[in-house]
Amino acid sequence: MTDTTASTLKATLHADLNAAMRERDQVRTGTLRMVLTAVTNEEVSGTSARELSDDEVLKVVVKEAKKRREAATAYTDAARPELAAKEMAELAVLEAYLPTQLSDDELESLVAQAVQSTGASGMAQMGQVMKAAQPLVAGRAEGGRVAAAVKKALAG
Repeated sequence: MTDTTASTLKATLHADLNAAMRERDQVRTGTLRMVLTAVTNEEVSGTSARELSDDEVLKVVVKEAKKRREAATAYTDAARPELAAKEMAELAVLEAYLPTQLSDDELESLVAQAVQSTGASGMAQMGQVMKAAQPLVAGRAEGGRVAAAVKKALAG
């Protein structure tokens, strides 16, 4: 694919898919195909087709990683360890493309900044704080973790 407007993350995913196919790595091949399909679906969704930016491609990868994490948990709860292991293997492939996740202390610090910048004083302003915190976090922590940190900060 010689599309000069392609995002660098998307190009990396394509290159890694080709390498995985040559190496006959079925887990990586399947996972990267699935992510690239999700990226393509996102590109053609809406009123007109468009090229996704790196940030938008990253959001798709984050969303797919979250699906794998939730599916692994569901399979574990349903006593299906072989299916949970498959989901975890796919998650491991996806995590290689995600930014390093924030530690709890780093997350609390960023949430404290968001609380201070919005001047929020109670749970009623949680939405404002979440809106301020999301750009600071930028894919380095799941929304559930951010929401829990915001609740803790506003309650305390």
